[in-house]
Amino acid sequence: MIVCAGKNETIPGAVPIGVGLIESAVNLTRLCLMQAPEFILFAGTAGSYGEHEIFDVIESRGASQIELSFWQGKSYTPMDNVITSEGLDIEHQTIVNSSNYITTDPSFAKQFLRHGIGAENMEFFSVLSVAKEFNIPAGGIFVVTNRCDADAHRDYMANYPAALEILQRHLKERFL
Repeated sequence: MIVCAGKNETIPGAVPIGVGLIESAVNLTRLCLMQAPEFILFAGTAGSYGEHEIFDVIESRGASQIELSFWQGKSYTPMDNVITSEGLDIEHQTIVNSSNYITTDPSFAKQFLRHGIGAENMEFFSVLSVAKEFNIPAGGIFVVTNRCDADAHRDYMANYPAALEILQRHLKERFL
């Protein structure tokens, strides 16, 4: 099953599951309860913390869920905040961080890079978490639309149409 966030990130051939950590987890769980797929492939966009360029295609089987306050030493979590999936034939190029917030401060982006996390996408951690719960191999394909800096939203909006075309072409070549 190929899934995407939906709303403005709708991808032909992919099932929309919702935006952010909560909507995507609830809706993907519902889909898996109705009929568990053989695999889950999330297709979407990502912001780069600095190691990937605009319009790069990233394949990943690993996600984290780290909030910015963690890097400031102002929070901690007793939960596992990094997850990986095995069994799906895609490369594991970088860990993708998920949060309901978009990073706009380059100093935080550098913190993620120092810890081996290369990009961010709002839904991917939820996708891998649900897949793990149902023992389903999962991964993600992302096209970089922006850097995680003060211009993140403006660049996302400007680059999204071209990124969608690149993503669709990559999905057709690799999976459809």
